[in-house]
Amino acid sequence: MESTRISIKKSSLYGEVTIPPSKSQTMRAMVFALLSYEKSTIFNPLSSPDTQAMVRACRLLGAEVECFHDRIEMRGGIRAAEDIIDCGNSGLVFRLIGSISAHLASYTVLSGDPSIRHRRQALPLIEGLNQLGAWAISTREDGYAPIVVRGPLKGGVAQILGEDSQPVSGLLIASAFSPEKTELFVQNPGEIPWVALTLSWLDRFKIPYENHHFEHYKIFGGATIPGFAYTVPGDWNSALYPIAAALATDSELTLRGLDWSDPQGDKEAVTLLQKMGARISVGSDSITVHRGCRLQGGQIDIGRFIDAITLFPVLACQAQGTTHIYGGAVARSKESDRIHAIVSELKKMGARIEETPDGMIIQPSELKGAQVTCFEDHRIGLALSIAGLMARGSTQLTGIEWVAKSFPGYFETLQKLGAHLE
Repeated sequence: MESTRISIKKSSLYGEVTIPPSKSQTMRAMVFALLSYEKSTIFNPLSSPDTQAMVRACRLLGAEVECFHDRIEMRGGIRAAEDIIDCGNSGLVFRLIGSISAHLASYTVLSGDPSIRHRRQALPLIEGLNQLGAWAISTREDGYAPIVVRGPLKGGVAQILGEDSQPVSGLLIASAFSPEKTELFVQNPGEIPWVALTLSWLDRFKIPYENHHFEHYKIFGGATIPGFAYTVPGDWNSALYPIAAALATDSELTLRGLDWSDPQGDKEAVTLLQKMGARISVGSDSITVHRGCRLQGGQIDIGRFIDAITLFPVLACQAQGTTHIYGGAVARSKESDRIHAIVSELKKMGARIEETPDGMIIQPSELKGAQVTCFEDHRIGLALSIAGLMARGSTQLTGIEWVAKSFPGYFETLQKLGAHLE
């Protein structure tokens, strides 16, 4: 992918923005549509490279998928894969489809881009599948993609490491549709809100299970589900960036398309920002960020909303007092080492920030423009755009094309709100 650069300058913003649909909910909806043998319609899906990778995967596994500008129509049904499944840059496609493919008695090969092949650990998924009656290997025997999976998944007892939530989510979904009962024991469970999001889909279809503190699950198997219609709500993680843009530039913005009843865990980050001093008012489907606030630093357990680990250090540069972000070690194994990446780029901008094994410590800092890069990671690019809006001088941000993974049209949106971009 050819890198694209943008110049960002200190700005003042005003207006309204509609938040893009949730990537996580779009992907889960498609997986459950794949597992139904009836027609399902997913309204307001996120238009994203990850969504396209999931569409390709579902088609290769036998689903009929039609994509329209406002919906995806699917008729599920899983069969031997027509070809190698290229998961692109999506860990969620890799782990969820890797789990689901274990229901087939045929071989399924899954691979992806360099991030999937070298950064996104497959060992917990492989170990879980092998313990539950399927067969799975890493072709290079290094615990990464490409992997080969062969079923059928039967059920039984498995124990896996759970710092990364995606293998846990994949095994929970696959086990719900296996012929026998499954007990899954998870050591060091992490990213719990994402597992809770997966469990909310089991609840939606009244699929029985037991969850004991996210460490021990009983899934009773034998599930079947009808076709369904589902409207994807706005993404709470994507919402954090316009919120942060307003806070960083002392601007007033209104965000629309959000649903407080949706179980996405990232909405808790909004509550934390309020506790830190942000003036945010809440409506039925919107929130408004008001001017005239000063954030207070402090202790932040980022494990509750791990994808915001790149954003909070940017805001912490403006906060009063020291900010210690912890609980984010798993972020080192995402699209990039997010802890190292955001620390290294903010240091270029003058931030007083230091890495810790599971986070970072930030002192109040005046940022100045610099040449920074996205590390081929949408979360890094989004966070650095906020740093550029609050920095003195011009910030040159390279790799902005990766931002479309979760927030298509992001920079166009910023321009409409008044951001100085070139």
